[in-house]
Amino acid sequence: MQIDMKQPILDKNDQLASELRARFAENRVFVLDLLASPGSGKTSTILATIDALRDEFNIAVIEGDIASNVDAERIKAQGIPAVQINTGGACHLESAMLKRAVDVLDLARLDLIIVENVGNLVCPTDFDLGENAKVMILSVPEGDDKPLKYPGVFQVAEAVVLNKVDTLPVFNFDREAFESAVRQLNPQAPIFPIAATKGDGVEAWAEWLADRIREIQ
Repeated sequence: MQIDMKQPILDKNDQLASELRARFAENRVFVLDLLASPGSGKTSTILATIDALRDEFNIAVIEGDIASNVDAERIKAQGIPAVQINTGGACHLESAMLKRAVDVLDLARLDLIIVENVGNLVCPTDFDLGENAKVMILSVPEGDDKPLKYPGVFQVAEAVVLNKVDTLPVFNFDREAFESAVRQLNPQAPIFPIAATKGDGVEAWAEWLADRIREIQ
């Protein structure tokens, strides 16, 4: 006899995620769940996004990590509210974790919450957090074959950010092959090439996100 423990866990997670989604909608807060590997530049992308959008929107960040609060402190140093979630070994955030973080934020004063999920290309795809959109970040040094190896994360993403494009000259990254693979998996997802630490390409990505936020306000 086989016992499926995964489905009851997902059912419980989805129920709470639905409650969170209703709460976000009531307060007209857009929630972005960022998925990526460790070292892809998630925090740098968040900081660049904040710089591009902070004049129009009130932003908070929820940082998910197995341990430490390094990233949250970087966000707070920019004057942005940040809540740290340490999963204690879990490879993804769950809606119950997110609820505890959301409870300390003043949703009535926010337009955008950016969730930096735990660095992982597999586990987070299964867990609804009540977000408005999941977006996947891949960096050039990780290689152009990731859509072939981890199709699930590219299929659930509403957009794909290709970060560190300034390193293309020094890595064997076939951008055409990468973009073709993404489009086969997810034809609707736009691909935004950026260099987050330099600001290159951030404007187009930020405008796409801004349009999504405006739709719910």
